[in-house]
Amino acid sequence: MEAGAPGSAVGGSHRPGIHLFVPMLHRRDAVGEHTRVLRDQLLAAGIPSRIYIDMPDPETADETRPYREYERDAVPGDVLVYQVATRSDMVGWLEHRPERLVLNYHSITPARFFAPWHDGIARAQEAAIEELSGLATRAVLGIGVSEFDAGELRAAGCPSTLVVPVANVGLPLVPPDPAAVAALKGRAVGRGPWWLSVGRLAPNKAHQDTIAALFVARSTTSPGAHLTIVGSAPEPHYGAALRRYVADLGLTGAVEFVSGISAGELAARYAGADVLVMLSEHEGFGVPLVEAMAHGLPVVAYDAGAVAEVVGEAGVLLQSKTPRLVSGEVDRLLNDPGRRMALVEAGRARLAALGLERAGSDLVAVLEKVAASGTSAATP
Repeated sequence: MEAGAPGSAVGGSHRPGIHLFVPMLHRRDAVGEHTRVLRDQLLAAGIPSRIYIDMPDPETADETRPYREYERDAVPGDVLVYQVATRSDMVGWLEHRPERLVLNYHSITPARFFAPWHDGIARAQEAAIEELSGLATRAVLGIGVSEFDAGELRAAGCPSTLVVPVANVGLPLVPPDPAAVAALKGRAVGRGPWWLSVGRLAPNKAHQDTIAALFVARSTTSPGAHLTIVGSAPEPHYGAALRRYVADLGLTGAVEFVSGISAGELAARYAGADVLVMLSEHEGFGVPLVEAMAHGLPVVAYDAGAVAEVVGEAGVLLQSKTPRLVSGEVDRLLNDPGRRMALVEAGRARLAALGLERAGSDLVAVLEKVAASGTSAATP
């Protein structure tokens, strides 16, 4: 049985604990993995911690409990931590619980990105923003994974905020899978530069802009350029439209879509690429930016949301993302070995400055202060 699963020794303690609430717990999902890592860190610190969910995922059912079961599990002095990213039926219930509430905010993608593609998701995102406004004034503390996200918490009315990065980015990263590396090297022989884009096939990620830039590159300076897009499709219409767009531009052999791969296989994609191109229009943090820097892969990214905050001086930040501009910046970077190496070195330094290796322990320290004081906590 996994640590913290229902019935585990620490998870079943009658001592006050710090319990985590998330609409649904997914593996290989940024919010889900952050929640699991935080649960494990709390348990390692000797603090009772369980994960409560609104909707079950069969893959993580042995790690979670329905949130209503907390009513029988509650112990005076508990702290409840809600992972904010989408709407949930548990929000109204949380608003009326007597325990101290902490919001761990992972950014809510604005509804305008989904409105042209899926009305149901757009409505859910609008509802999530409304729920945040109700929860913000109720919470004793709001924790953003970036200053960008902390600003959204303050705008929603959260009286006290601080920033602690995501806790699920383990450094050093999982090494590349040797078999995947060999296969990628074999197919790259005789081809041009390989672009990589990592992120869900969601409209805010703007993968169409990367595809358009690749089309320009292949039509001008890099006829052999290829692109790999790694990510699942939470909204099927947008994902299907991206594939049609690739076909319409005649790029079927130059663009591949990959999902459901292991950490080692993903690491092999980073190792085999020449540049990470990230043109997302709304990013609360941007884990692929960290992964690219950790793998020594230079970054060309659109300056939106928390991107500049994460990358700092370690990437090429674009104020515009017209296809010709993006293509030109990628081409100049890949043809300037000195600049490329300087960005790789800056990326390594940036990783140290972000302090990701202590994010989990910092978050535990903050939550312990909330539990001990009954109020919000200072930055650790």
